[in-house]
Amino acid sequence: MTGTAVHPWRRHGPAFALLGVVAALALAGGVATGSVDIAPQRMLAALWVDDGSTEAAIVRDLRLPRTLTAFGVGALLAVAGALMQVLLRNPLGDPYVLGVSGGAAAAVLGGMLLGVAAPAQPAVAFVGALASMLLVFALGRPGGAPSTDRLLPTGVVVASGWAALISFTLSLAPPGALPGMLFFLMGDLADASTPWLTGLALAAGLAAAFALGRDLDLLALGELRAMALGVDVRRLRILVYALSSLLTAVAVSTAGGVGFVGLVAPHLVRLAAGSAHRWVLPASALLGGALLTVADTVARVAVAPRQLPVGVITALLGVPTFLLLLYRRR
Repeated sequence: MTGTAVHPWRRHGPAFALLGVVAALALAGGVATGSVDIAPQRMLAALWVDDGSTEAAIVRDLRLPRTLTAFGVGALLAVAGALMQVLLRNPLGDPYVLGVSGGAAAAVLGGMLLGVAAPAQPAVAFVGALASMLLVFALGRPGGAPSTDRLLPTGVVVASGWAALISFTLSLAPPGALPGMLFFLMGDLADASTPWLTGLALAAGLAAAFALGRDLDLLALGELRAMALGVDVRRLRILVYALSSLLTAVAVSTAGGVGFVGLVAPHLVRLAAGSAHRWVLPASALLGGALLTVADTVARVAVAPRQLPVGVITALLGVPTFLLLLYRRR
């Protein structure tokens, strides 16, 4: 007697719908919450019509772009983290932990010091992120042989090297530029005004990653098995290197050094519903976006009217999660 295969989206549909609700609530909370109280009716009216009032300016020009940008950055980091975890075959993979975010941040700070214009910073960040990614995997795979146990500590060492370079850059920066650079390093969405950039990067990245879903599933089983089943592993690795570096670069150039979202979101998704990547990638995007949106909302209101760097909030969540995962692996 043969069983009937269950379509992945039918199996994961309820969980995906729940994540969609969580993401919608996080977005609504981000727009509705702030240091200035706005009645729900006024907030909804401001979303539809700009009547020139102060409430409309706060909602349309400040809260809405920042909330959408926070969601986009969190989703980008989560998708990048899910891709890196496949490459490492390790749930501890994350742009922040592996030094990819550090490479992008160091490149952006160097660009700031040299006077690179803001529109060119994502390209500079991509160069730094890709260089860091290639360095980690080159050092962690001696002679081209798979060595997943070496990749994580290699990433930690590379991240420390980028931190030293960042400190050197800060020591050369003019005093007037230091506060902005420091907030950038800690993760800052105060100047977020272009959510379309993260939205476009997320849509393109998810489309590309979704197309690679089957090959990613096979790669997660091991490189030799994937090659035996017809996967061009070398080409796939190059594509994933470039894609995860690009997603990280857009996130870092937009929000600075936001850590651990790429670690927590994909890991929770895999714990909840398995590891089929055509499910994991969009689900991680929803959860990562919701997590960073909630973290940014907390950063805005925790000590209002002052604002905390959002990277502080994500670190408070991510550090114990990372230590727990490390303990479980040991």
